[in-house]
Amino acid sequence: MKMSYTVLGTNNMEASIRFYDSLFEHTELKQVLSNERMTYWQCEEFTFAIALPFNEEPATNGNGTMIGIDVGSSEEVKRLHRKAIELGGTCEGEPKKRGPFFSAYLRDLDKNKLCFFELSV
Repeated sequence: MKMSYTVLGTNNMEASIRFYDSLFEHTELKQVLSNERMTYWQCEEFTFAIALPFNEEPATNGNGTMIGIDVGSSEEVKRLHRKAIELGGTCEGEPKKRGPFFSAYLRDLDKNKLCFFELSV
């Protein structure tokens, strides 16, 4: 079993698209589809999307919810963390070694928590 996609809610589709287009600019994830409610970025083994909630209620971030994305190297962890902060995200943990991972934590513009990591055992 493996995770194949993640969808995060947003309250501002235009701002989220700018944030994630810039964040994913030098990665495998490329924007593949966008409509009035959802925008998708995809690579060979994973799809990431942002969405205006279907029930038309405000999007909220989950307390304790976090999305982890293996980016393959500690340099990429550092680069993506730095880029996210430059784009208006907030730091939730500077890049460093934590257990078997080199990881960094941040929140996007809607306060969704992301972790970029490299498994470094």
